[in-house]
Amino acid sequence: MHAFEYREPRSLEEAYAALAAYGEDARPVAGGTALVLLMRLGLARPGCLVSLRRIAGLGAISAADGVIRLGALVTHRRAERDPLVGTRLPLLTEAYRHVATVRIRNAATVGGGLAHGDPAQDPPAALLALDARVRLSSAAGSRTIPLHDFYRDYYETVLQPGELLTELEVPMPPAGARWGFIKFLPRTADDYGTVTVAVALTLDGTGAHCREARIGLTCVGPTPIRARRAEAVLRGARLTPELLRAAAEEVRNEVQPTSDLRGSAEYKRDMAVLFTRRALEQALAQPAGNPPQDRR
Repeated sequence: MHAFEYREPRSLEEAYAALAAYGEDARPVAGGTALVLLMRLGLARPGCLVSLRRIAGLGAISAADGVIRLGALVTHRRAERDPLVGTRLPLLTEAYRHVATVRIRNAATVGGGLAHGDPAQDPPAALLALDARVRLSSAAGSRTIPLHDFYRDYYETVLQPGELLTELEVPMPPAGARWGFIKFLPRTADDYGTVTVAVALTLDGTGAHCREARIGLTCVGPTPIRARRAEAVLRGARLTPELLRAAAEEVRNEVQPTSDLRGSAEYKRDMAVLFTRRALEQALAQPAGNPPQDRR
């Protein structure tokens, strides 16, 4: 690994100053599970690492005004096991439970995982289905944007030089919400999925009609994908088996997979359709707001 400077700021202001001093040669780092690997492979050669681990206030989980906020330094494992997240956002708990191994989840952070821009991670599928937002902060101020506007391309996001992802905001689902989550793994349990699908549905009082639908997918495009055409088929309609199949079929033309060791592009399209339908069926089969089983 090449030589580099290392800074440990104690405040966001100090972090902004360190990033500004080194410009494009600086990289923020939290858990380091992605960046350090890239550096070892020679794919990233920053001149300065700016560690965020000692900055107070970025590791909190809180709830207010119908929103759960997770600081950027919250680890995947903590998000997976936190009782507030588990009670109010069981879909998110399930997504974080599927990330790699416990050792990785103990180090990887919520903010770092999103800022990395990896289109094959599991949490963005659930976060898209939950209509999450991210707060981006810099010396010039802060802005909050929907997660579906955060990604640009492979490993590219809207983060600007000197800007940090400091918080994740997730609205609490309304009464009558159902969810489904499936990660299809043909290889080892800690591998990337061939396709990951998350579904969030809000039903009417009878439980037969769909008021709102959101579907997120990862591993099947250059960015995490919001399946809006499939959602439109479901929204306002009676949820029959035929309708679920029709909605899932819309996903075929929304994903943009590439062929790799986990399958051909055509195979991945088929799997995206199949597992979207199964995730929808999973959501309808559970009681409203039913949390996942505790598998810790």
